[in-house]
Amino acid sequence: MYSKQEASQLRQEFWTAFGQYMSPVLSGEGEKINWINYKTGEKDIYFRMNADNKKASIGIELTHKDADIQALYFEQFKQLKSLLQNALPGKWTWLLHARNEQGKTISRIYTEIENVSIFKKDDWPQLISFFKPRIMALDEFWSTAKYVFEAMR
Repeated sequence: MYSKQEASQLRQEFWTAFGQYMSPVLSGEGEKINWINYKTGEKDIYFRMNADNKKASIGIELTHKDADIQALYFEQFKQLKSLLQNALPGKWTWLLHARNEQGKTISRIYTEIENVSIFKKDDWPQLISFFKPRIMALDEFWSTAKYVFEAMR
């Protein structure tokens, strides 16, 4: 078991290592990008990567305060589902309403792997191999799809 400080340090070490690993990789539009803190450019649409002591996940989170607008965004993603599935490897889960760690209602489109731990350095290559192609695929998808959401502003 790790102390809170040790756990925090290991998380920071992993994300720093992942960031350094991804640093030379350019976005789908050929630009330098911060992969860990990916900016979609749209308020309330986020690409999130998470890892803990049991699993890792990556996905799209819709966090608009207005449930109707959040549902509208989710519906728009459903309209783009074939484009999304063509870009993203594996099976993705679609949840119109879920609760995040703060108890806020969000919508999520995500995939995850189990039996990996951010606290085991031996698992880091597996975590990187999970995150890298998926965040790059999300970026590629977003380079086409973002214009639909810009029109919704």
